Amino acid sequence: MNVPFYDLSRQLAFLREEVLRELARVWDSGAFALGPEVERFEREFAEYFNFRYAIGCASGSDALLLALMALGIGPGDEVIVPSFTFFATASAVWRVGAKPVFADIDPETFNLSPKDAAERITRCTRAIIPVHLFGQCAAMDQFRQLARSYALALIEDAAQAVGATWEGMFAGAWGDVGCFSFYPTKNLGGAGDGGMLTTESQVLMERLRLLRVHGMHPRYYHQVVGINSRLDGFQAAVLRVKLRYLAEWQKKRAENARRYFELFEEYRLTDIVQLPKVAPQAGHVWNQFVIRVPSGRRDLLRADLAAAGVGTEIYYPLGLHEQKCFASLGYRPEDLPETFRASREVLALPIFPELTPDEQHLVVRAIARHFHGAAVIPSIPASLRAVA
Repeated sequence: MNVPFYDLSRQLAFLREEVLRELARVWDSGAFALGPEVERFEREFAEYFNFRYAIGCASGSDALLLALMALGIGPGDEVIVPSFTFFATASAVWRVGAKPVFADIDPETFNLSPKDAAERITRCTRAIIPVHLFGQCAAMDQFRQLARSYALALIEDAAQAVGATWEGMFAGAWGDVGCFSFYPTKNLGGAGDGGMLTTESQVLMERLRLLRVHGMHPRYYHQVVGINSRLDGFQAAVLRVKLRYLAEWQKKRAENARRYFELFEEYRLTDIVQLPKVAPQAGHVWNQFVIRVPSGRRDLLRADLAAAGVGTEIYYPLGLHEQKCFASLGYRPEDLPETFRASREVLALPIFPELTPDEQHLVVRAIARHFHGAAVIPSIPASLRAVA
């Protein structure tokens, strides 16, 4: 038995007929770029998470870019971002001509450290972009206070955290603008690229809607220079179907996370690898289940898991401050020690909603074999004995 890191086919098979009916309806309507289907999804997304406004766009990367554009951030400005994140967070800052200022992370949650971010504020700082990494919100009460104290814009990168909460409030509701991705492997994923922006500000909502269509209003009259970043009707139709199942899928992810904690305890691994830490204020949605492996053992473990048929992933093998394209900013690898250490220790395990308990047993048993060798380890369910 192989255990894939993510098996999207299981979800696609379950939804196939329901999604195809909706796609046929959009096809017959002929409204493919923005249009009524996108408007319905924007409204339903906003209502689901209690946002005032939701604005669809072409991708999560575009959402970040549009947020910066709408807030007037550009050349001469600095934006504080985590280095331990996906590339789009910093690339959006670079693309508007501003300077990304990389800050370190909290070693337990992997999220941007409010303390380290505060120490990097200068007279040129215009915004902070906390990333809600792996499905857990950053410390948004602290970042909101920090932004208010220094009159900074606050943009939430919630690409991995749809439905996550901090102190009971959803990711995307804390900042001036929230940015979401609907890449297919996200907790709420489309059938291609797609993104969403959220805001409580009518002024920002109107500006974001304008910027996503080349700054055009009315037709062929351009108020500002925007970009072409429209969510299409087919993606909206797929996402409207999936939104109905999101709560059920989130529950399954949480059950899988709970089972991992139990299995790591059962297989005597909790003193060897570090399991995810959930902040007491956080409602985690488990976009990823990321463990920390002792320095120097991560790649060996990953190779052994691959040999055993277990899929894993490394998010992320380098901090952004180490990437070649940002070398001109002058960071050394050790300048962000927690980011540097995390990038050498993290390993993500399968946690998608359709993952079975038997598959999870195989994952953790393979990890136990790596560390314990031929030592006696706990018995496994009868259903696994033929494949273990």
